[in-house]
Amino acid sequence: MKKVIFFVTICFSFLNQLSAQSQTSASNLYKGTVDGKTPITVYIKIEENPCTADLMYTSMYRQNKSKNWIQLNVTQNRKKENEFVLVEQGFSGVLILQKSGDSFTGLWISPDAKKQLKVDLKEASMTKKELENFEKTMEKVNYENNDC
Repeated sequence: MKKVIFFVTICFSFLNQLSAQSQTSASNLYKGTVDGKTPITVYIKIEENPCTADLMYTSMYRQNKSKNWIQLNVTQNRKKENEFVLVEQGFSGVLILQKSGDSFTGLWISPDAKKQLKVDLKEASMTKKELENFEKTMEKVNYENNDC
């Protein structure tokens, strides 16, 4: 009887581990410009929501001349899945982007809507080390913005 319980426990643990590994997760780096002049870098992490199976996005970006990252709250249009709204933490600006292949195009809009600047982004490759650094940076940015 003990062997059967042990075997069932091992099988259950193995199945749980397989289930956890099957969840969708991807990270992408995009480089491009705002207004054709200001170089920017955008990091986006996509994960499956464990409750709804919908995709969740966490993101940050910076102007390349700045060391400070800005956290982005991302919403995907459910009717047109290639459309995204990315709101800067503290509502200092909004990006409205359309995805086409490995690129995003759209607008950066100031909070008062007086400035509307063109945004062009193209996916860039990352090394494993760069991916780890982006993950650490995003964790730090999220902590700074959301810690009690």
